[in-house]
Amino acid sequence: MSRDPICRQKATLYAAGAVLCFHAAYLTPLGFLICGYVACLVQLARLQSGRLAFYGGLFTGLLCYAPQLTFFYGLFGAAAFVLWAILAFWTGLFVALAHGIFRSVQGWKAATLTAAVWMGLEYFRGELYFLRFTWLNVGYALAGSWTVPILRTLGMYGTGFLVAWLAAHWLTGARKVPLLIGSLALLFCFASAPFFQTSANRPLRIAGIQMEFPSTPRLLAGLDRLAGAHPDAEVLMTSEYTCDGEVPGAVKNWCQEHARYLVIGGKAAAPGGKYYDTAFVIGPTGEIVFQQGKCVPIQFFDDGLPATEQRVWDSPWGKLGFCICYDLSYRRVTDRLVRLGAQALIVPTMDVESWGRHEHELHRRVARVRAEEYGVPVFRVASSGISQAVDAEGREVASAPFPGENAMLSATLLLGPAGRHPLDYWLAPLAVAITAGNAMWLLVAAIRRKSLRSPAESDPAR
Repeated sequence: MSRDPICRQKATLYAAGAVLCFHAAYLTPLGFLICGYVACLVQLARLQSGRLAFYGGLFTGLLCYAPQLTFFYGLFGAAAFVLWAILAFWTGLFVALAHGIFRSVQGWKAATLTAAVWMGLEYFRGELYFLRFTWLNVGYALAGSWTVPILRTLGMYGTGFLVAWLAAHWLTGARKVPLLIGSLALLFCFASAPFFQTSANRPLRIAGIQMEFPSTPRLLAGLDRLAGAHPDAEVLMTSEYTCDGEVPGAVKNWCQEHARYLVIGGKAAAPGGKYYDTAFVIGPTGEIVFQQGKCVPIQFFDDGLPATEQRVWDSPWGKLGFCICYDLSYRRVTDRLVRLGAQALIVPTMDVESWGRHEHELHRRVARVRAEEYGVPVFRVASSGISQAVDAEGREVASAPFPGENAMLSATLLLGPAGRHPLDYWLAPLAVAITAGNAMWLLVAAIRRKSLRSPAESDPAR
């Protein structure tokens, strides 16, 4: 395959291929087609100029993100167009930077730099700046049983690096090299996966119920049904924002009367009349035994203040990490919990029914990827679905549907040793630095090329 520049007609075909592969990966069981999406973006880097490459990537990104995130319009109104454009900007930037790399560097260096830029941009746009948003990346599309060894070894961002590296190396025409090294990388992932397997030692029986903004009487009735349906459950759970404030005394009394632990979402008071979106754990004595605030409130929402610290609950069954809804989408949040020794992740979630089924389906992917990356079970209760129990291998062992008012789910979480970080825990921040340095280098090179042009070349009248 040639690295020669492509015409706009061929670029249009590659853009169409990228869009088709992207939507097929997220709307069908064929998640592996996300690799075709990345390969087509790399091909767009062959456009004749960096400006055309950027606009080609931007246009492709808009056609990928906007249809998948139509619920943004219901949430933000006309501002959704701005948010779609911001997400597409990162796609355009990748294609433009890849264009500069292929223009300046050859062979394995070009492929490696391109893959590092892919991972660096994905990590930055997903984890590091104000409008961070991780959904719709390569890792979420590839979640599944056969990819567990890859995600567990490389992580979500590292998997994207591998896919981009193969696509970029294929572009150079040296097909034997990427096939050989890619095969060795996959072999390494599958061979190393057994070392990350953990033997479970303590079972936790847990059950949850879906309720959206319940009144206290309706909440108590729901807890009665949940306890009656799952009498062996040691911990009961509801969603984020179950309580519009502190946990009512009637709920604490219920826990004492029924001798149950309860995980429930509410609000903890903060200075200045503000609050922290909080997951409370009520013990069998009716007292609050643990609480954790939300680390990443949703931008532009009245979602409370960011938590001032992260802790794990040293429960009778083991160390449990708490991610409140959106928190689970962010590796910088979950990485810290694993560093603190979390053996499972507990996730109270508010997914409003009016946001639509597709939003719930996209959000559903996150829990599976986190379980696959860290090797820990995840139990997630959403207000209107899709609630999930995911085992340490990323298998969804129980769920409650959307829409599902008063729907219940239960599972036995098998807690083993604490989760482990995949390789991109260390490599993704490095890729951000490489991406920034590469962008500066390409910018300086472009300025120097422009300054070296002769007057005849730069004079538009000639």
